[in-house]
Amino acid sequence: MTFTPHPIRPLKALSLAVALTAIAPLHSAVAADAASTSAVRIYTLAPGPLGNVLAQFAALSGVPLSFDSTLLNDQQSTGLQGSYTAQSGFMQLLQGSGYTLQSTGANGYTVVPQATGDALELGATTISGESGAQADTYAGGQVARSARLGVLGNRSISDVPFSVVSYTAKTIADQQARTVGDVLLNDASVRQSSGFGNFSQVFTIRGLPLNTDDIAFNGLYGVLPRQIITTEALERVELFKGPNAFVNGVSPAGSGIGGSVNLVPKRAEDTPTRSVTLDTTTDGQSGGHLDLGQRFGEDNRFGARVNLAKHGGDTAIEDEFRSSQLVAVALDYRGDRLRVSTDFGYQKQRINNGRSVVYPNGTQVPEAPSAKHNYAQDWSWSELEDTYGMFNAEYDLNESWTAYVGGGAKHTRENGQYSSLYVGNNGSGRVGFLYSPHDEDNKSAMAGLNGHFNTGAVTHQVNFGLSGIWGEQRSAFEAILQANRQPGNLYDPVQISRPSVTYFGSDIHDPRIVGKNRIKSAAVSDTLGFIDDRVLLTLGVRRQTIEVDAWNTTTGVRNANYAETITTPVYGLVVKPWEHVSFYANRIEGLAQGPTAPLTNVTNPGEVFAPNRSKQTEAGVKLDWDSFGATLGVYRIEQPNNATSRLPGNTLDTFSVDGEQINKGVELNVFGEPIDGLRLLAGATWMNTELKNTSNGLSDGNRAAGVPRFQYNVGADWDIPGIQGAAVNARMLRTGGEYVNATNTLSIPAWTRVDLGARYGFKADDKDITLRANVENVANKAYWASASTANNYLTQGEPRTVKLSATVDF
Repeated sequence: MTFTPHPIRPLKALSLAVALTAIAPLHSAVAADAASTSAVRIYTLAPGPLGNVLAQFAALSGVPLSFDSTLLNDQQSTGLQGSYTAQSGFMQLLQGSGYTLQSTGANGYTVVPQATGDALELGATTISGESGAQADTYAGGQVARSARLGVLGNRSISDVPFSVVSYTAKTIADQQARTVGDVLLNDASVRQSSGFGNFSQVFTIRGLPLNTDDIAFNGLYGVLPRQIITTEALERVELFKGPNAFVNGVSPAGSGIGGSVNLVPKRAEDTPTRSVTLDTTTDGQSGGHLDLGQRFGEDNRFGARVNLAKHGGDTAIEDEFRSSQLVAVALDYRGDRLRVSTDFGYQKQRINNGRSVVYPNGTQVPEAPSAKHNYAQDWSWSELEDTYGMFNAEYDLNESWTAYVGGGAKHTRENGQYSSLYVGNNGSGRVGFLYSPHDEDNKSAMAGLNGHFNTGAVTHQVNFGLSGIWGEQRSAFEAILQANRQPGNLYDPVQISRPSVTYFGSDIHDPRIVGKNRIKSAAVSDTLGFIDDRVLLTLGVRRQTIEVDAWNTTTGVRNANYAETITTPVYGLVVKPWEHVSFYANRIEGLAQGPTAPLTNVTNPGEVFAPNRSKQTEAGVKLDWDSFGATLGVYRIEQPNNATSRLPGNTLDTFSVDGEQINKGVELNVFGEPIDGLRLLAGATWMNTELKNTSNGLSDGNRAAGVPRFQYNVGADWDIPGIQGAAVNARMLRTGGEYVNATNTLSIPAWTRVDLGARYGFKADDKDITLRANVENVANKAYWASASTANNYLTQGEPRTVKLSATVDF
């Protein structure tokens, strides 16, 4: 993985250590792990603050180095000139400083006081790495400074013309975030709902849905579990806002126009990992997580990381039971030029009496019942089982070019009986039934070449990439007609017997193939740097072919068979007039496999539509003030609109691609540690949305369903003065009201949720122990959390949940 120079930003003590990016102009970028510590090279470094000179030398030699820059920059260095190995060069620069060098393995070093030999207490620092998982963070360690951006590779967030945020494993641990959805709630651009006919997590980003099917794993689509993803084996949760057909390619399930998510797995670190966590909730959920990691062999070149987790018990919702199991194994090798990694995972989840979504059928939406209230049927359940694997390799052809290849596969088995509640104004209504087994097999692959070179005063970062996804889906269902639904009530649930099936599709014991998709693409881009890389212009294009075959689940008749090839370009500009400020703009497109009509309650079940093309323009400014960062951006997204409408004389809705949805918004985000001991994760989003060219103009000018006018997040984490290792945190989520349907006749009100937490870390018998307590929805607020953007249903917010855990590092 190559390392691209730009001006050094000194970091705060104990937060870094070196975000290395070098002093422009350096001779050239170097491959991070390609250098050998025993190789002799000629170096010329000018005098300056010792920390800055050490950072320059580490960048030029390609050797990972960590240190406290605020201490070392109090001393001046005379520089360096002559032939040195990496180790002898570091020792020469440190001579007479009172500090010396200590190996961390894998050709890396840390700077320690010479008198005691004790290591400085530093945050993790890596100049670069295979997946970016070890990238430097803003002070406090909650947000990383870099992220993996598809074909563009690992990039500094301040150097790319897009809005990106990367949440770390520390954020996950301190918030006791059990799922990816829990992590993404930290961003004001994201809200969450349940899936259609299942318990999947659906994320609304910039007012448009992202299904869990379309979350990437180390840049690969189609590999992860399909409905709910747990967090125990994750190092990073990376959020890219806006369409991303060029960056990541077409997503397999056709969502993600408003943004995408990439997950980075944990890797073995130079310091062995030995951690066990036991956790519980006051409502009965309990479990544990074992995290083991070790590097071994010459220079710690081989690594293994194993994460095991198991949880189960009643949730804070009455009579709801959930259990989950995870086994994740990550192996890797890092040589002088070659880096290889593999990941294997197994995840199983069971949900009994899961609270269902609600369909409002009256002239107004009934008030949300008690937050703990459950209106599911006793016979409802869901079981989700996923087995997956992934392989990645990188090879440095020379100091300028790196080739990479990756591949993965997964098998998904889902089964479940679901109850849905259709209610009128007063909460009375009817209970629906669906039994739907689903099998899915995916294979995914990618390959490419990244490099850099100069043409005169212009620098180039060039990327070539190929990708492919091959998927096959098998489904069946049993359901009842609308006329056969049994009486139910939102506030006083009536338990009914499992309904007798009135219509079905395929064989529930051997589901037939209902869909095949093949998505292939080739991409090329160049980021041109002008004026010492203060102006960065990104130009790129991706050529994508989408082939889809689909069969009606009920009749087995083919209802889609197309192959379309579409080109999606990208234009991006970053201007850095000052060291801490970046202005950016982009014009990028989204491309997705066309939507599929629901299996039930519509006149055209399972119909597959042609691919959708979306367009975004965006501009903004990013601030990077060493210990904290902020972004402010404005955007406009044009997206074909999915809708359901009922034609005269019909008793069922018809699902269609109807007109165009335009979302315009302003986003503000702040993260890091602006004041010693105070960390922030805060943001705000203001959105305006409009429907155009709808059928017969019936909804023209209306707001799109499921898009609130505003979303606010205010999160703070504060170290308690005088109590070493103690901290408290608080978070407020505020979301504006939104319409439930395209005609804007039904709406839900704004809501506010407050979360509180505390932790205390200490040592006992030379073991690090951390106690954590978090309370979500402190006031036990009852509210409708979201309205579906396409299927006109509601998801209720989670009740008050108290989480307790104890982690021992041994």
